[in-house]
Amino acid sequence: MSMRVREPVSGWLVFAGTILGIAGIMRIFDAIWAFRYDHQIQDGLNGAVLGTNLNTYGWVYLIVGIILIAASFAVLARSQLARWFGIVAAAIAGISAMWWMPFYPVWSLTYVLLAGLVIYALAAYGGRTAEV
Repeated sequence: MSMRVREPVSGWLVFAGTILGIAGIMRIFDAIWAFRYDHQIQDGLNGAVLGTNLNTYGWVYLIVGIILIAASFAVLARSQLARWFGIVAAAIAGISAMWWMPFYPVWSLTYVLLAGLVIYALAAYGGRTAEV
């Protein structure tokens, strides 16, 4: 009788799944803020990548947030497809943070750093586990 033993989930994978989920929730909060904000924006968003309409940012951030949360659950479920989905989702998160670089550089760079760490975690530790 052969026994199959699976290795415990790597700490890096838990980190990646958790960060993806938290980033997704934060992006949904960003979307809610963008939809509800009715005051003057700093410099009217002149030079912003997606234009000056906050509703555009709201829809983009809502979609990105949903993708990130879905990727979080998928990564924590631990499948190979989820690994690649998580890498793409983290890349999208990092790119979407760059849009606010002229307005919030420290926060944008922090977001990009976390996205890079998630990509590293999934690329280096998201592979198949050896079965004994």
